[in-house]
Amino acid sequence: MYVTKTIFEKLRLFFVIFLPIFVSQIGLSLMNFFDSTMSGQYNAIDLAGVAIAGSIWSPVYTGLNGILLAVTPIVSQALGANKKKDVSSSVFQALYVALVIGVVIIILGSVFLNPILNLLQLEESVYQVAFHYLVALSFGIIPLLVYNVLRCFMDALGQTKITMLITLSSVPINVGLNYIFIYGYLGIPAFGGVGAGIASSITYWIILIIAIFVVKFIQPFSVYQIFQRLHRVHLKTWKELFKIGLPIGFSIFFETSIFAIITMLMSAYNTFTIAAYQAALNFTSILYMIPLSVSMALTILVGFEVGGNRYRDAKQYSFLGIGLAVFVSFFSAMILYFFRFQIASLYTTEQQVLELIASFLLFALLFQLSDAIQASAQGALRGYKDVNTSFFTTLIAYWVIGLPVGYILANFTELGPNGYWIGLISGLSAGAIGLISRLIYIQNRIQKKLNAKVQ
Repeated sequence: MYVTKTIFEKLRLFFVIFLPIFVSQIGLSLMNFFDSTMSGQYNAIDLAGVAIAGSIWSPVYTGLNGILLAVTPIVSQALGANKKKDVSSSVFQALYVALVIGVVIIILGSVFLNPILNLLQLEESVYQVAFHYLVALSFGIIPLLVYNVLRCFMDALGQTKITMLITLSSVPINVGLNYIFIYGYLGIPAFGGVGAGIASSITYWIILIIAIFVVKFIQPFSVYQIFQRLHRVHLKTWKELFKIGLPIGFSIFFETSIFAIITMLMSAYNTFTIAAYQAALNFTSILYMIPLSVSMALTILVGFEVGGNRYRDAKQYSFLGIGLAVFVSFFSAMILYFFRFQIASLYTTEQQVLELIASFLLFALLFQLSDAIQASAQGALRGYKDVNTSFFTTLIAYWVIGLPVGYILANFTELGPNGYWIGLISGLSAGAIGLISRLIYIQNRIQKKLNAKVQ
């Protein structure tokens, strides 16, 4: 990380930070992609079971991981302010928080998993796949959360290439383990969709071990001596982590949970509809990796500039990133329109499911622009440590607007499951308007304060 003077220098540093993050996110999404496609090739029941399991786990994981994302702006602002001594303590305390969160989630899951699945009134075969997939995945929860803390630390130092390499190494490992546990190889029985959960858990342990080695022995991470000694619990640092992280976590939860709730509501239809919705959502989540990566890069870069009181530079990075995300969203929409049947064929060979996936992808292309704006604006706001407004904006956009609109259209009109997609479009559009408005307001408020000081 370094201070930039010109737009060209900013563009160069932005891509140095952004591209490895993007490749990393593609790698992570490919794990989910292969879980879905390989389970779907096993059969539609296993794809539906993995879809339901993912709809339960995804909002929980992303919301909790959002808390840990507080590490990025905390570390990047500390670096921008040249307070390197604070970095080691903050990261180690975040590791404690990750351990506690992991244990709590495992305990809660053991109590509430069955009741939640029973509420969905699934076909017995789908129920069994979903239940055992989540049980298998639970063995990888703690290493996944701890790894994400280390990843945030490495990214905040601007060393996004390292996390990219770790993530990329996880993809072939996960695919190989999927083949073994889903289809049954090397004397191991075929577990179907459940095998994807087993493979993911093992993969999470492997990437954690790699990350610990890198942080402990490879520069520039080893300079901070994260694992040099056992730190005492520091509740003041925990308070700062939760003060920033909880609104981030809830914001992400509100967004991801609406997709999850709709997956559950889709269970009122049939297994083919569940499988098609999950497949369409899975592919669009890969496209979403671009605005998400822009968002993460903006948190690092904006946080670094804000920490150094370089507010003009922070503003320039914000709109550079948002402009890129918007530009790319048009290409994402064209991919969904022109290649929807080819995309659908990646997930299934069953004609009924294939046609449903293709029709759902037409709706998904309509929210590419709003998704790009809301994700990148939210990343810039995190760089300013302005997270509370995002919390309320996403709550209103997704749960007060998006979900009710989708439910009404799906259940009280002839649109059926397509109504839920229109609800998603409405919610994401409202979120984009609210978040970009907040970002502009924050930047204008800072500028007014700076002008007042000059006068």
